[in-house]
Amino acid sequence: MTGYLWELPTRGDGRRADPNLWRRDGFDHLHQVVDAAELSGLDGVVVPYDPHGEESWIVAGGALRHTRHSRVVVEFTPSFGTPVYAAKMSLTLRRLGADRLDWLLKVDTDPEDERQRGDRVSGPERYERAAEFLTVARGVWSGRGAAPGGFDGGEFDHHGTYFDVIAGGFDEAADGHPFPVVHLSGTSPEAITLSAAHGDVHLFTESTPDLAADIGALETAAAEHGRTVRAGLVLPVIAREDEHEAWARVLRLWREIDPSATEHEVRSRARDGVRFDGFDRIGYRTPVGLVGSYDQVARRLSEYTRAGIDTVVLSGHPAIEEIHRAGEHLLHLADPAGRTPRGARA
Repeated sequence: MTGYLWELPTRGDGRRADPNLWRRDGFDHLHQVVDAAELSGLDGVVVPYDPHGEESWIVAGGALRHTRHSRVVVEFTPSFGTPVYAAKMSLTLRRLGADRLDWLLKVDTDPEDERQRGDRVSGPERYERAAEFLTVARGVWSGRGAAPGGFDGGEFDHHGTYFDVIAGGFDEAADGHPFPVVHLSGTSPEAITLSAAHGDVHLFTESTPDLAADIGALETAAAEHGRTVRAGLVLPVIAREDEHEAWARVLRLWREIDPSATEHEVRSRARDGVRFDGFDRIGYRTPVGLVGSYDQVARRLSEYTRAGIDTVVLSGHPAIEEIHRAGEHLLHLADPAGRTPRGARA
């Protein structure tokens, strides 16, 4: 069964097309969004890394404290800190949060953001550092064996290009606590190679020219490492009772940035009737998503499941309203056999 996550609005939330016009209402609003996701049957939330938004680790900690079942996926860059520090923070959050914290490592970052963070690593070296980051983080978690999860009682030594660790490890503190599920993304050869060797879930977007080919490349590369990596999809959604209502919502947002836009111009950006290329113009982080009736969007989500998509990261704004729409009208159509959130089954 496909797992559904919701991307939290860490830069604020609102009805406008321009995120700069959204309000930031503090923890109370974010907790309401997290509550809505859990109550609506979603499997969890993704806390995005956003240089202009709230710090993802702090929001993730609050989300874990505020929920009982939801997975919480924290997105961060390898330049956030040492892998030992990231592992230590995650172990604390996993121990206190019923092992519900997972990772989304953002490797392909904006050069301007890198300069603002004082990060000198760029180009293909970012993927080399990310691979070493994950090697060290898993190593100190599990001891000398550097196994994917569990504790073998040893110490971990590492002398690499970017990190050095001597006698690292958390003793018995990590015993029984599996390492966070690692989500990665990207379609470059370097991104696929990194996921094949170190990832658990690889997130694609519909911006890729051939999603099926990219999934196939991931499966082939992972098999060469003797591993299986699940495929996921990041997907903005605007779904309504009928497709005209959904497209009317898109048109209202689009006319905020182009008052002369016509419905024909906006709908001409649709692919296959329901995939819309332009979400990044109306306040979303990802360009291509789904627009249509609940039935239309649910059919497309079911097609993704049959194509091998294991995880879907949905987004919409205002977040609370769109989450309730997804929970009440969409997800049961995408999974007609009835779904139990993964966190509730654990």
